[in-house]
Amino acid sequence: MTGSDIPSSFRLAYVPGVTPTKWVRVWHERLPHTSLELVQATAAEAPGLLAGGGADAGLVRLPVDRDVLSAIPLYTETTVVVIPKDHVATAAEEVSLAELSDEIVLHPLDDLLDWETLPGRPAVERPATTADAIELVAAGVGVLLVPQSLARLHHRKDLTYRPVPGAPESRVALSWPEAEVTPDLVEEFIGIVRGRTVNSTRGRAATPPRPAKDKAKDKAKAKRGGAGGGSAARQKPAAGRKPQAGGRAGGQSGKRGKPRGR
Repeated sequence: MTGSDIPSSFRLAYVPGVTPTKWVRVWHERLPHTSLELVQATAAEAPGLLAGGGADAGLVRLPVDRDVLSAIPLYTETTVVVIPKDHVATAAEEVSLAELSDEIVLHPLDDLLDWETLPGRPAVERPATTADAIELVAAGVGVLLVPQSLARLHHRKDLTYRPVPGAPESRVALSWPEAEVTPDLVEEFIGIVRGRTVNSTRGRAATPPRPAKDKAKDKAKAKRGGAGGGSAARQKPAAGRKPQAGGRAGGQSGKRGKPRGR
């Protein structure tokens, strides 16, 4: 792909809790003439946004429909329980699911965790959003289990959180519309999130390989420098040839021999 063929912009969707900053920075370094537009979407909205062409790729939460979207899992988040700072559980470094059995555990409608059995006691009503559930935790109504990034996103001075081993976890993935051929800019972003170097053989729309003729010139130059051409190394006589009598091969001796006696 030539520079003129590269699209002028790339749209990247991302869901709450995901921070694309480091990848966006690398993008701007590698493709300074191709703008990257960030499109924020909820975890529920993101798959439909990608399928409908509202973004070229997205940082989403699994699962997604693999018949519609391709996806590369990136990492798995720790699940934590959000509690008031004066809660008795703050005395421990982590909290087990069994220790939440007597707690009212809030289960918002946008919950991201795949529960087989909900822990604790249910609230009278389910909060509409995670943000609403955070407000209820601050009011002392119950506790909330979320991926750690969402606990940080909704940080409040009167709340804290602790890891919950054994709880379901949320996985974050890079996803894009399923197609026979992956678009070049998507390949570029895949290379960035996977840590490929700028000279990787994949995803090199903005970094074409060095022309072969330039490499040939360098090779010829190195060869000339190593054989004759200013080399300080002394050349040996060709195989099978003997030096001329009284001197070095191919030249005169620096020392005259003694005359033979008569």
